[in-house]
Amino acid sequence: MNDIPPSSVFSLHDADPQPGLILDADGAVLEGNRASRNLYQTANLASRSGLLPVNVLALVKSALEQDRAIENVEARIPGTILMWTFVPDAQSGRVLARARDATDEVLTQEEATRSNRLYRLITENTTDLISRHAPDGRFIDATPASWRLLGYWPEELRGKPLEEVFRGNHVAQKLAETRNLLRDDGYATMTLEIIHRDGSRRWFEIASRAIRETYTGAVIEVISVSRDITARVESEENSRRLADELAHTARLATLGELASSIAHEMNQPLATIVNFASASQRYLKGARTNPECLDRVDDGLQKIVHHANRASEVIKRLRAFLRKGQKRTAPIALNDVVSNVARLCQWEAEKNNVQIRERLACCPPVITADPVLLEQVLINLIRNGIEATIEARGEETRGAPAQIVITTCINDQNETLIEVTDEGPGLDEQGIRQMFQPFYTSKPQGLGLGLSMSRSIIEGFGGFLDARPAATGGLSLICRFPASQNQKHKTATTENQPDD
Repeated sequence: MNDIPPSSVFSLHDADPQPGLILDADGAVLEGNRASRNLYQTANLASRSGLLPVNVLALVKSALEQDRAIENVEARIPGTILMWTFVPDAQSGRVLARARDATDEVLTQEEATRSNRLYRLITENTTDLISRHAPDGRFIDATPASWRLLGYWPEELRGKPLEEVFRGNHVAQKLAETRNLLRDDGYATMTLEIIHRDGSRRWFEIASRAIRETYTGAVIEVISVSRDITARVESEENSRRLADELAHTARLATLGELASSIAHEMNQPLATIVNFASASQRYLKGARTNPECLDRVDDGLQKIVHHANRASEVIKRLRAFLRKGQKRTAPIALNDVVSNVARLCQWEAEKNNVQIRERLACCPPVITADPVLLEQVLINLIRNGIEATIEARGEETRGAPAQIVITTCINDQNETLIEVTDEGPGLDEQGIRQMFQPFYTSKPQGLGLGLSMSRSIIEGFGGFLDARPAATGGLSLICRFPASQNQKHKTATTENQPDD
């Protein structure tokens, strides 16, 4: 390389850690220091001119013509980003090019720019409302989704208290509870029903996080994300209404199918009442000559009262079974519910030469459920068992009666079980999987909703309904209820058959 004439004011030092080059008026490299040599060798460049910006010639000419330094010109080489400064010496017609390593600075700035662009893209297009709040709840800022969700533009919200924007029942109470949670835990979620600015009602799901002061830990700001869940809430309400309608329809259908059993339930106490009333009349006629007949009349009247009350209970039970309304859960004695259901289904069973046997836990289990809905499930399971047993026997109904066994017990895991076992043809594994699917049925006139709905009802009580092959060759349907601290009974059972 040519030596720099003495008139040049430039000098390069190998001790300088920053790359330095001396360029002529055409941008060619005349000289470079050790840092520049090491850098182009490390970057595997053909020459030190590869360290310079691609428009180096234009930069050199501009610096010389304007007699001014040109700063912060970027050049990228493998692994490094350099920022060059070009300092002219008009007298010698040469330029000092000095670089600094700006890799970290430039990459950090680019990352910040990308993050800012991504943040703006998200905040300006998200369907959820992202908002900043002062500790007292006043809006500091909000994303444009505020117009769609609340009816306010972000600039309208600034400075407004939450209570002024989120209007509705119990809103103030829930906001106060949320502030306490943010103060104590730093995070809170709530579901609010609010009145939109246009007067419509909306449901919101809001998650908030507290930003704290570093040293004192005081809440200085709150970031919230609000989501409109109105469609989901309305869909759930519609589903609940549909489920209630289906359950009521199923109860009506069951009532029609149990007509003969209901007639038997009512006919038995009424016939008994007529018999005792007739006998009491006869005894009254003989009371003048035989005073002991009055004791017989008194006994007959007591029995009439007993059977009239029994008929009243049957009517009350049927009315409760048909009642349409919201579920009413309460602790119920499981053995009593099973006995009631067995009595209700007994006439239909006897008509088909099927015997219903109860194997009840000696210490009656208590579960929390709606007794009417639970009776509906058990009636469905028993009637399915009767139909399966009839199917297995075909035309043959004489001989020893087949059995439907209802068992209540508490297993080793402290779970309460109700098991209904029949002597039907049973099902394979695939059939057991399919039997609980909605609208799946093997009955010509069936809807396929009974077992599906029964499982939904049991799951609504926190339990589960499943099936398994029985030792009798039929099927066992098991209602399983989770363990409870208050349910610690023995699993011993007593076997009996309901009275006629």
